Amino acid sequence: MTSIEEIVVQPPQAVTWLVHLDRSMWVGGVRGLMLQALHPLAMRGVWQNSNFQDDPFGRLRRTADFVGRVTFGSPEEADEIGRRVRRIHRGLRISDGGRTHRVDDPELLRWVHCAEVSSYLEVARRGGLGLTDRQADRYLYEQRKSATYVGLHLDDVPGSQAEMAAYFEEMRPRLRVIDESAATVRFLLWPRLPQELRRLSPGKPVYFPFGALCYYSLPGWAREMYGTLPEVPRATVTAALKAFRLGANSLPEHVHDLAFAEPTRQMLAASRERLAKAGYDVSKGLKGLTDPRRWPAGLAA
Repeated sequence: MTSIEEIVVQPPQAVTWLVHLDRSMWVGGVRGLMLQALHPLAMRGVWQNSNFQDDPFGRLRRTADFVGRVTFGSPEEADEIGRRVRRIHRGLRISDGGRTHRVDDPELLRWVHCAEVSSYLEVARRGGLGLTDRQADRYLYEQRKSATYVGLHLDDVPGSQAEMAAYFEEMRPRLRVIDESAATVRFLLWPRLPQELRRLSPGKPVYFPFGALCYYSLPGWAREMYGTLPEVPRATVTAALKAFRLGANSLPEHVHDLAFAEPTRQMLAASRERLAKAGYDVSKGLKGLTDPRRWPAGLAA
């Protein structure tokens, strides 16, 4: 009999499913990019080695594809994308003040990982996903596995809220806003649409409230460093996050998945098919599997 470990990297029983299937992930993803941009060397690495300035949506969709594959993909799919990411990073360098740095420097990889997963978790909880502190710790512990796909070791990254808080406290003196950081936030507040989405340009002004919500969900110390937008009451931001999450989570899965690139949609479809063969009820999609009643008999207990 095929085991769940052979079907998906993270099983539906994992806390990771509760977080990564929550549509607040879109806010968390952009927030994560804004937070990552506060590390000068990491930001220069993005600026010098990608087309982020021309296609910020592309970066977000590639991140979504990576997260999807190391969560819902098969172990083979996760290993393949991990090898691809490590191979690309191995050949990239960052020029900084006359010195050259490797993109796959563990410090930079750790910063990107922590900014990303902490953003997913904090936005989801603030938006109304009812996780206990124990579940939140479990999520960060589970996410250590995703860090291994980019070349880190399990023990390289925080595995609890306390460890994550200590890590950010340690990192804050090393963070600052450079020109590229400020430009990144401006891009994310008013992005240039990729070619395949140019037909949506008339609705682009609607995007600004979303970008502003991502910005306002940043920690207070990060917003203070940027100083890009005037402050608003914390309660207003929390209410907006809850409203966004409620609206986004109401979308049917097949409609929501249109936001992903085609290879990501194909990977998710294959995951649904494998899980169905293993006895999971996927009639409500992957998101439906956050309900233990849709698991095979015996697992829900």
